[in-house]
Amino acid sequence: MKYISTRGKSPALNFEEVLLTGLAPDGGLYVPETLPKYSQQEIASWAGLSYSDLAFKIVQPFVDDTIPADDLKALIDDTYVDFRHPSIAPLVQLDKNEWVLELFQGPTLAFKDFALQLLGRLLDYVLERSHRKVVIMGATSGDTGSAAIQGCKRCKNIDIFILHPFQRVSEVQRRQMTTVLADNIHNVAVKGNFDDCQSMVKASFNDKSFLPEDRQLVAVNSINWARIMAQIVYYFYASLSLGGPLRPVAFSVPTGNFGDIYAGYLASKMGLPIDQLIVATNTNDILHRCISRNDFTKHPLVHTLSPSMDIVVSSNFERLLFDCYDRDGAAVSDLMTRFQSEDVVLKDSAFSNIQALFDSYQVDDERTVETIAEVYEATEYLLDPHTAIGVEAGRKVRRRDDIPMITLATAHPAKFPEAALKAGYPREPELPHHMADLFQNEERFTVLDNDIGQVHDFVVANITA
Repeated sequence: MKYISTRGKSPALNFEEVLLTGLAPDGGLYVPETLPKYSQQEIASWAGLSYSDLAFKIVQPFVDDTIPADDLKALIDDTYVDFRHPSIAPLVQLDKNEWVLELFQGPTLAFKDFALQLLGRLLDYVLERSHRKVVIMGATSGDTGSAAIQGCKRCKNIDIFILHPFQRVSEVQRRQMTTVLADNIHNVAVKGNFDDCQSMVKASFNDKSFLPEDRQLVAVNSINWARIMAQIVYYFYASLSLGGPLRPVAFSVPTGNFGDIYAGYLASKMGLPIDQLIVATNTNDILHRCISRNDFTKHPLVHTLSPSMDIVVSSNFERLLFDCYDRDGAAVSDLMTRFQSEDVVLKDSAFSNIQALFDSYQVDDERTVETIAEVYEATEYLLDPHTAIGVEAGRKVRRRDDIPMITLATAHPAKFPEAALKAGYPREPELPHHMADLFQNEERFTVLDNDIGQVHDFVVANITA
């Protein structure tokens, strides 16, 4: 299995190389040169597998021979043993043919645990084997940072620096990051928004000269291919749990950076019968505007009750565009370069290709709160605001009522108490017992200006691995 850049000018890499590289040298994102394809009969034979056994089936072709199969299976098994629910990703029924897939059963209560707990173990394995040490830089709108820190805190070959927008993540999200006091964990609160943090990380990968020569820079954001790879698994798992692949299913995915739903697109390309993928956005709706009416223009960031989706530039969308532009790296490079400074539209064939599988819907804060209240009134099931956006979008633009609609529940409602209280929930949602002391624990983080020079100086001064 080889991986190529969406902009066509970087050499192909194997899995271990792409795991440690993140952004391609030409500014693109790595994607598999080819995808494994499965017949319906083969997918059906996986029914009844445990989550970790299914994950091994899906992940192993992407890793290929860079990690021995027995070692990879052990890493996957170790990843999911820490999840709170025995089925790892349980389904909860809201209505006829309407389900939520609970992806918040991991140690940090967010879907990103599925990928980042595995990513930390994969990194530790390959670094220990090759006697290397790396610096991780990541930007987070809330959930990526805590999941990455949890996944990497044991890794003696890694220093991890997570940038989050100062006073723009929920208190639970912040404390999940800042109360991990390991020497190799460094939290930076940037006086800006998520896109400022993300821009600094991207700029750092484009020019790594600030780092000592003996350190490599590694990404944990969803630009890292291993993140996408691990997320493909739960699309297969959900489908198999509801009678797939013998009948198709549909998914509604609350998304800001497009990584989670891109994994669903890959599952479809690999042979899983998916009738529809719904991109559910909040007021920061560049993806909805692009998919619904080919309006691929940047609007100013709006802060919402669903902060993990408060993103202006959806990095992983480039991976989909690469396919929709017939894998023409030069065309994608030109499009993304122009996107930085001018309004662009997709060519007609690319727009048509996207609309064949994707629909989209935008939900504002007011309707998000109403959806939380309505679902709780009908079912006594409490949604977090991101998941509420997914449920509402699934109800509004589903193509067929006879096909199961599965909304990805991306976070535990206790991470976003403000939305629950606004919806009339009588108290702040309780954290699970393993996090009951979160608000008593010591915090440690550094506030820096929105200045990449300050951030780089901080990184270099705090490398300890």
